[in-house]
Amino acid sequence: MTPETFHAVIEATWPAAETMPQGPWTIRNGQGGGKRVSAASARQPVTAADLPLAEAEMRALGQTPLFLIRNGDLGLDAMLEGYGYDVVDPVNMYAGPIDAIAVPPPHATSFAIWEPLAIQLEIWAEGGIGPARIDVMRRASFPKTSILVRDGQRPAATAFCALHDGVAMIHALEVRASCRRRGMGRHAVHQAAIWARANGATRMTALCTQANEGSNALFASLGLTPVGQYHYRIKT
Repeated sequence: MTPETFHAVIEATWPAAETMPQGPWTIRNGQGGGKRVSAASARQPVTAADLPLAEAEMRALGQTPLFLIRNGDLGLDAMLEGYGYDVVDPVNMYAGPIDAIAVPPPHATSFAIWEPLAIQLEIWAEGGIGPARIDVMRRASFPKTSILVRDGQRPAATAFCALHDGVAMIHALEVRASCRRRGMGRHAVHQAAIWARANGATRMTALCTQANEGSNALFASLGLTPVGQYHYRIKT
């Protein structure tokens, strides 16, 4: 799976409110939904003379200038470093065959539900995933679902999963603090893969910041392998 294909899946399954070509840039209106839906990216090679346009467009949207640096963006990366933009949130991209991950979790512990239940919104909110990111999920095209995992009778974890061109991506995996280290995240990914395979997916993908050791370990243990990375540049 190429990084280009991977980024297409990200764009489709976790979409910005608006994506606008401006000169050599793609400007994203995230409406508070986080870096992934707010960062500008280069559509073609750029120079320092192009930078003020992107900065002005993002500020006009009420967003802090923020740039997505993908594979092949070495020139942009170096230019932004020279203008005082710092690296933030390096992200690992994972992918793998869905059949190896679509393992049934214990009976009556995990469910695919759309729209999310109120308790799922509560779990997400506990992890800092608020209404603006829920709006991102609602913008994604079908097929999509949320995942609810129970630990006994306790709601324990939730996640979002959507498909694009036969590839599923899991987002916003959140496990309640009181239920961690009990396999709840693993159950969520297994259930997402089962749902995705039933809806035509052949591959499973995930994103994880490099600083999140627990989630990186989870995805690796499930057989997902790194296929690339990206990071952001922001002037703090």
